[in-house]
Amino acid sequence: MENKTIIAGISHGDINGIGYEVIIKTLMNNLINDICAPVVYGSPKVAAYHRKALNINNFSFNNIRSPEEANPKKANMINCLDDNVRVELGKSTPQGGEAALVSLERAVDDILHGKIDVLITAPVDKKNIQSDTFHFTGHTDYLRSKAGTDATLMFMIGENMKIGFATDHVPLSKVPGMITEELLLQKIRLMNKSLMLDFGIRRPSVAILGLNPHAGDNSLLGDEEAEMIAPAIQKARKEGMLAFGPFPSDGFFGAGSFAKFDGILAMYHDQGLAPFKALSFDSGVNFTAGLPFVRTSPVHGTAFALAGKGEASENSFRQAIYLACDIYKNRQLYAEISKNPLKSQDIEIHVDHSDELPPDILNAEQQL
Repeated sequence: MENKTIIAGISHGDINGIGYEVIIKTLMNNLINDICAPVVYGSPKVAAYHRKALNINNFSFNNIRSPEEANPKKANMINCLDDNVRVELGKSTPQGGEAALVSLERAVDDILHGKIDVLITAPVDKKNIQSDTFHFTGHTDYLRSKAGTDATLMFMIGENMKIGFATDHVPLSKVPGMITEELLLQKIRLMNKSLMLDFGIRRPSVAILGLNPHAGDNSLLGDEEAEMIAPAIQKARKEGMLAFGPFPSDGFFGAGSFAKFDGILAMYHDQGLAPFKALSFDSGVNFTAGLPFVRTSPVHGTAFALAGKGEASENSFRQAIYLACDIYKNRQLYAEISKNPLKSQDIEIHVDHSDELPPDILNAEQQL
């Protein structure tokens, strides 16, 4: 496997939030330069404003014009903004949204052209970033559009669990109508592939949660489990995937069953993010699976209320850089060992995976 310096592109997010604080605090630790050469798409003027507000005097960026000029031993910055940019700490402003979009567009253009290896995005305000050219609900939809990818998976990665979402940033009222057998099978495939390709798990096991209370309770509380979710799981199994469920989400997390699976597919945003953030808010990472490039971000938002106070934790952002570099290396390794695979044979195999599931989980599944 090629041993090269990973160029880590970083979009600075909303200039009035905690993005610069977590970026600067992370890059102040020189150990980051042992795993990558960071390149921030931002503004020296904005960075100086935040350093002054945070009383940070022992750090500076190495200003460059393109990623090719990045110094692997320093924190590098490409200036994307003009000097008229105005910082208003703690406020959501149109100019803050414009500055976030300019940085994101420049970083995405560079990764699509192979100038940087991974992308780490600092938080944006989903409202003020909206414009004639940006009409997405967040980074994930935007990146999928720019990459020309049909499907992606919002994948939250923590020490205790890896949880993806069948639906993500949509109103709860729209979720039931979006849950289809086709969508769920697509998401299960994406998760299964990502666990193998991005995390090096040879035979990943995936748990699929129900939509309704008690996973529908034998259709008493809803029939999505019987009509959509269970059939998708069965099809995934026929394709050779270790897919199990649907599980009632309350008991699944309450009993600690999440620790027995490599991945978990939640049906909607808060069903998965509430338990995830309860366990991994300070160290979790948001990863977009299914893109042709590696993109991660911290799990927190702009946190305008903390901007400029020096109280924001940089741990999630630091972990986002570490994870991006790890996934990049895992993809390289996967590509290397997959160069000359044995010729596949068209043999249809039906496998019962029930004996690969822990007995307590199997019993809970069979009761549904």
